[in-house]
Amino acid sequence: MKNMPWRDFIALVASIGVVGLGLGATIPLTALTLDQRGVGTDIIGIITAISAAGILAAAPFVSRWVAGHGPRGCMIAAIVTAALSTALMEMTDSLLAWGVLRFVFGACMGVLFTIGEAWVNNLAPTNSRGRVVAIYTTAFTLFQLIGPALVAALAGKVALPFASCGALFLLALPGMLLISGGTRKHEDEAPVAWQRILPRMWMIAIGAAFFAMFDTLALSLLPVYAMRHGIATGLAVLSATVVLVGDTALQFFFGWLADRVGRRKVHIGCGVAVCVLLPALPFAAGTPWLWWTLLLALGAVAGAIYMLSLVACGERFEGQSLVAASAVVNASWGITSAGGPLVTGVLMQTAGVNALPAVLWIGAAIFIASAAWDKS
Repeated sequence: MKNMPWRDFIALVASIGVVGLGLGATIPLTALTLDQRGVGTDIIGIITAISAAGILAAAPFVSRWVAGHGPRGCMIAAIVTAALSTALMEMTDSLLAWGVLRFVFGACMGVLFTIGEAWVNNLAPTNSRGRVVAIYTTAFTLFQLIGPALVAALAGKVALPFASCGALFLLALPGMLLISGGTRKHEDEAPVAWQRILPRMWMIAIGAAFFAMFDTLALSLLPVYAMRHGIATGLAVLSATVVLVGDTALQFFFGWLADRVGRRKVHIGCGVAVCVLLPALPFAAGTPWLWWTLLLALGAVAGAIYMLSLVACGERFEGQSLVAASAVVNASWGITSAGGPLVTGVLMQTAGVNALPAVLWIGAAIFIASAAWDKS
C-alpha cells in the first residue's frame, strides 16, 4: 500500500462515500413516501426496479464516455445529473415522471460505480488488494448507512426532502476537483467486448448480482417487511441502517482475511453464512436483540460477497478488460436490482411478506453453486 497514489485514492473514496450518502437517503425516502400514499409494495418494487434498469442501460456506454471525456469528467457529470433528477421529484406526484427521473438517476449511479470500481482496482497493489478494495466499499457503505438514519431523523421536519437529498450529491464535487484525470497506462488499448470476458467471471457477476438484490431490498422493502411484522415505522427504517452497519463494520476484516487465506475460501464461506442466517429472519422480528443481531450479521457477510467479487475482478483483469469487467458487474447489478424488487414486491403482495427472505436465500444458494463451480 506504500506505493499507492494516496491523493487520488483519498479523493476517490471521499467522493464515492458522499454518493453513498445520497443514495442511502433517496431509496428509502422514495419507498416510504410511496407507502405513506397507500401505494402497494408491487408498485414500490417497480419504481425501485426502474432505477436499477438505468444502471443496466448505462453499462454498455461507460467505456466510450470515459474515452471521450475522461473518468473525472464523466463522474462529475453523473454527480450533477443525479442531484438534479432527485431534486426534480419534489415538483411532481406523477408516478410516470418519478419513473423517468429514477431511470436517469440509476444511469448516473451506473457510471459512478463502473468508473470507481475499475479505478480502485487499478490503484490497488496485488498483495493488499482485499484491504484496499475493502476501504473503498467500506467508505461507500459507511456513508450509505447514514442515509436511512437521516430519513428517519428528519421525517416531517424538512419541507423539501427530495431537493435536500439531491443537494447531498453535490458534496462529492470537491473531491472530484482534487482527483487526477485518471489512469493513463492502458489508454492506448482497444476496448474489450464484454462477451470475451464473461466466461471468466460468472461467479463474479453472480456475486455482485446477489448483493445488488440484497442491498436494494434492504433499503426499499426491508422497512416495509419490518412494519408488516409489527415493528414501529422509525425502527423499521433503522433496520436498513443496521444492515449497512454490519456491512460497513467488517469489510476490512474480510479483505484482510482474503489477503491472508485466499479470496475464494472467504467468498464461499460468506455465501454459506447468508444461507444459514436468512431462515431465522421471520422468527427474529418479535425479539429485538435477535432482530438487530441477525441484521448486523447478514449485512456483514452479504457485503463481503460483493466486496470480494470486486477483488476477484482485479485479480483476473487489467486495463480495458478491467473496465469491461466492471461494466459487467454493474450490468448484473442493474439486472437483479431491477428484477429483485419487482419480483419480491409482487410476491410479498400475493404470497406474504416472508417472500423477502426466501428470494434472498435462493440468490445466495445460486452464488454458492457458481463459486463452487468456478475453480480460479
